[in-house]
Amino acid sequence: MTSRERMLAAIGRDKPDHVPLYCWVFGFAAPERLRWWNKGHEVKHWFTCRLEHIHTLPEPWTVDDDFQRVDRWLALGLDDVLDVSVPWGCDGRVSCRDSQIRPGTDGHPYPLLVREYDTPDGSLRHIVRQTGEHQGLGWVVQPDHVPLFDDFNIPRAIRHLVTCATDVDKVRWLYQAPDAEQAEWLAKRMARVERFAKDRGVLTQAWSAFGMDAVVWMAGAEGAVMLCMEEPDAFEHLLDIIHSTDRARTALALHHGVDIVVQRGWYSSTDFWSPAIFRKYLKPRIAELAAMAHCAGRLFGYVMTTGVTTLGPDLAEAGVDLLYFADPVQDHVDLAAARRTFGETMALAGGVNSSVTLTVGSPEEVHASVRAALDAFGNAGGFILSPVDALFPDTPWRNVEIMIQTWREHAFQ
Repeated sequence: MTSRERMLAAIGRDKPDHVPLYCWVFGFAAPERLRWWNKGHEVKHWFTCRLEHIHTLPEPWTVDDDFQRVDRWLALGLDDVLDVSVPWGCDGRVSCRDSQIRPGTDGHPYPLLVREYDTPDGSLRHIVRQTGEHQGLGWVVQPDHVPLFDDFNIPRAIRHLVTCATDVDKVRWLYQAPDAEQAEWLAKRMARVERFAKDRGVLTQAWSAFGMDAVVWMAGAEGAVMLCMEEPDAFEHLLDIIHSTDRARTALALHHGVDIVVQRGWYSSTDFWSPAIFRKYLKPRIAELAAMAHCAGRLFGYVMTTGVTTLGPDLAEAGVDLLYFADPVQDHVDLAAARRTFGETMALAGGVNSSVTLTVGSPEEVHASVRAALDAFGNAGGFILSPVDALFPDTPWRNVEIMIQTWREHAFQ
């Protein structure tokens, strides 16, 4: 089987030739023998084009680097996927201004980054502390302005973009369907990605929907919850605005030859929302995007790293084909129980915790974790072994090697 055929068999709950091992990377410090050079600089940390448009990387990363990464994982016998991040548009009548407020003003110890939007429905201000701490080599960095969407904004904001119900109508001008220029950019990117994917026999997936992640990016975690509780009509209207653009981005992705479209759901789990709220507000919208993918003959993936046991059945009912991730450590997922619960309806990726097991675990703990995941799922399909939720800059190569070796010893039995 090619890597693509193996991954599709696993997601489709057919028996692949062996359990796939697929490693997301988020600044992973690759060993020297696996590195390459691009335009005069050595590529020491691995990323993915999934991060494009929503993170500021500490060093350049291009689609050519994606291709290099794929070749190196395939050479080691692993599987890999080519990711494309679908852009979004902003109404041409919107203008924005960036400014800074010096530290010490009004007692704030950090510089404040300010972005002000003028929209046809009025103005919005987004103010974030520029904390300036060194994240460490390979980690994403805080940008020198306030992007619409960025994880750094959530804990550092002193004024979120959406602070009250009257702000909701205004954000519809900021998150819109891709414009003609962006559609052309995506077409050119997909043409390159599809050629390479066909040549190497690897899967392609497009990141086309933000869902609740966009709500939390705009309103903050606490602000999103309070908006839901105190202004449910405005909360649902905000979700509708986001979902409208998510549909447009997904439709554009499906116009091309991607195998999977994926929706982010890091901020949609039970860490933030009750099951009742998830089922009322999110499940129907997820189901609509999944149906779009299925009507086009494609697969639909969703990311949720906590709350999987509670909300997994709802995701399966909504039509999710592949759930990233099942984590036996941070989410306490019983992998054997997960197989019994989801095995007939939804494939799972995961099984090995990255932040604890791979980062600080002993060789024996890494070996035991990989073996337990493989024993729980076997090779009947429906499972992709994958570190949850990525290999990071502080993930030591020695433990990655142990993971790979253990997988080789037991997945091919």
